[in-house]
Amino acid sequence: MFLVLPAAGYQPSDYLPIVIQFGLAIAFVAFAMIASHLIGPRRKSKVKDEAFECGIESVGNARTPISVKYFLTAILFVLFDVEVIFMYPWAVNFRALGTAGFVEMLVFITLLMAGFGYVIKKGILRWNEA
Repeated sequence: MFLVLPAAGYQPSDYLPIVIQFGLAIAFVAFAMIASHLIGPRRKSKVKDEAFECGIESVGNARTPISVKYFLTAILFVLFDVEVIFMYPWAVNFRALGTAGFVEMLVFITLLMAGFGYVIKKGILRWNEA
């Protein structure tokens, strides 16, 4: 019913440095944006207002279909990359986890490699074929 704060808990004044740093960060961003708007050059031309990306001029329709293999490869990269990230905390705590942690990681890697084998078998990573 009642909120009881522990005697040794944090006080609101303990968060003051964080609030000050956050406020300074927002003030710096606002200052930089306003200063660049006021001081920066304003040269508009037809060439500067054109869409430009990666050094290649835009040609054709932006709605052209893209191969599904592109998206599958991107999703697989993210999937396997995130799974590999899970190995870092395991490696840091390798000794503390002991044999049980080692066996669990072997199961994890086995499932990861089974998924990778499935991807290769399905031919998702083969770009040359129609």
